[in-house]
Amino acid sequence: MSWYEEAVVYQIYPLGLTGAPYENDGSSEPVSRLGQLVDNGWIEHMAKLGATCLLLNPVFESLSHGYDTSDYKVVDRRLGTNQDLRDVVDACHEAGIKVLLDGVFNHVGRGFWAFRDVLEHREGSPYAGWFNIDWGGNNQWNDGLSYECWEGVPYLAKLNHNNHELNAYLADVIRGWESEFDVDGIRLDVAYCLDAGFLGYLRDIANELTEMRSERLGERDGKFVLVGETMFGDYNQWMGDRACDSVTNYEAYKGLWSSANSANMHEIAYALARQSGSDPWDLYTGKHLLNFLDNHDVPRIATKLDDVRHLRPLYGLLFGMVGVPNVYYGSEWGIEGEQSFGDHEIRPALDAPEWNELTDWIAALSARRASGAAGSEALCWGDYAQIEVQPRQLLFQRKSQHERLLVAINMANEPYVFHFDAGCGRAVDVIDGSEHDFGGGSEVEPFSCHYWLCER
Repeated sequence: MSWYEEAVVYQIYPLGLTGAPYENDGSSEPVSRLGQLVDNGWIEHMAKLGATCLLLNPVFESLSHGYDTSDYKVVDRRLGTNQDLRDVVDACHEAGIKVLLDGVFNHVGRGFWAFRDVLEHREGSPYAGWFNIDWGGNNQWNDGLSYECWEGVPYLAKLNHNNHELNAYLADVIRGWESEFDVDGIRLDVAYCLDAGFLGYLRDIANELTEMRSERLGERDGKFVLVGETMFGDYNQWMGDRACDSVTNYEAYKGLWSSANSANMHEIAYALARQSGSDPWDLYTGKHLLNFLDNHDVPRIATKLDDVRHLRPLYGLLFGMVGVPNVYYGSEWGIEGEQSFGDHEIRPALDAPEWNELTDWIAALSARRASGAAGSEALCWGDYAQIEVQPRQLLFQRKSQHERLLVAINMANEPYVFHFDAGCGRAVDVIDGSEHDFGGGSEVEPFSCHYWLCER
């Protein structure tokens, strides 16, 4: 058990939120935009929301969106300095919030210092082996060579992880992030592109840091977490003792919004049972995937939904299902954003956090995942069992060693009555503290979610 399994993750794309220029000219003096997270109340907002972990998308020097890294060891000048990042991490830790950085280790930008050396010295560069180069080729920049790219994007040069010197350099980068900034783990960008050998190597580095940190912070808080970005296939390829601790749950993401829009809760029910059920063929039972309704790569959930009244029950489902919930900045008060070229609309600049009824609701849900008397052991650690599914309703159980909790979802615009054997007569709704009697059926109001803690 570590801090991550009980976490509520809050995700920020800092180049967007802080209003940084889309392009980095490479010559300007650093501008301390990262300080906005402290000065504009974002850390206090996260704490009030109940977030226990901040996921920061790219913060290191790049030419544009952050995923075309130029220097892994220097904070992007559009965001500020290394000290600015340390100040943010320190402020988060003071508020009881862990921090994950975005690790982009599959590819780099053409501005990456080692790649520039290869362009200048060709085969004579000591870094030539860090990339997959065709010395007889050419490209649109007339470099007199060609190279393997990430998914054919010419300005993203793929790294060659068969090269031990490269891997040793990246290990030093990760150790440096932990020692200089005191971060608690890494999100691995496009982890599905990383080969198993390199993932195993990263696991060794994470284990090394965990052992060192545990002596200082304790076994639970000392865990150095690896969260991999995955989109398709069997996530067990990238998650386990020799890979990531957790991965992004795109299968459930699709099921969440699609089930709401199409009045087909059978879709998400199938995904949840397939991922976390008790049958021998279920895939991820006992594991904690990172679940989300939106993030920096997909449309805002308020835009994706045909009826925004589904936001409330969907967030209830997000926090009630097995795994770790992730909330993307601004979506907790319902901002919209369609995805278009450059992704700027889904990564907007925001002056300061806002609060409304939806934010109240998410904060109440977050409080139920907290450690201690206010939280629910079953929500963090309980198994999953489906009880009833209808086109617009879903009822399932989360059961742990000491608790049994029922999650009731109604996506319809009219009340619905669940008829089932609850195994007990009464329960308490842990969200609002009200008592619930199972006798005669359990009515739930339109567009609602309830967490019923059973009396036994």
